[in-house]
Amino acid sequence: MSFAEDFNPEIPDDLIEEDEAKERNRKRARWYAVQVASGCEKRVKANLEQRIHTLDVANRIFGVQIPQTPTVKVRKDGSRQHGEEKVFPGYVLVKMVMDDEAWQVVKNTPNVINFVGAEQKRHYGRGRGHVTPVPLSPSEVERIFMQAQVSEPVVKIDMEVGDQIMVLSGPFKEFQGEVIEVSPERSKLKALLSIFGRDTPVELEFSQVEKQG
Repeated sequence: MSFAEDFNPEIPDDLIEEDEAKERNRKRARWYAVQVASGCEKRVKANLEQRIHTLDVANRIFGVQIPQTPTVKVRKDGSRQHGEEKVFPGYVLVKMVMDDEAWQVVKNTPNVINFVGAEQKRHYGRGRGHVTPVPLSPSEVERIFMQAQVSEPVVKIDMEVGDQIMVLSGPFKEFQGEVIEVSPERSKLKALLSIFGRDTPVELEFSQVEKQG
């Protein structure tokens, strides 16, 4: 009989029990919204993930997410900048089993303000006071992550209906007007220009105009 055939190590019972407990916790875990300092979402995520590992609570905190959706920003020259936009700026989502230790790990992470939940004096609270964390409902979780998984990027531009613009080039150069329609997918807009004393809708390229004020 070879050594490989003879060697049959048994997994210690305590490790088996630990794995089973972790699986039970994973099934019980819920998503919670955590309010963080503005612009610190990624920093909080990195710090919290490190704390989960260091403080050995990976059996109760199973994930930290910043839901984001793809965006395309159209510049004034018509060029496009691809990026991502947070679905809920100022918040991170944490999947966890809520108990005192796990709560402390999250709450004491630098730049964390508080869990979103119910306050004693208000039905729904956000802030630094005492808050009882309330998990997100399954429908809320589904909606948030579906929004973050959209395949078509959201097109964003620097101008919107009602903005005052000046035409920089073309036959209407130096005319001023008001934006009445924006077509990001075509990189064009319509503006009302005063031509011969009458407001006339004119279609223009984004690169042809400059926002005023």
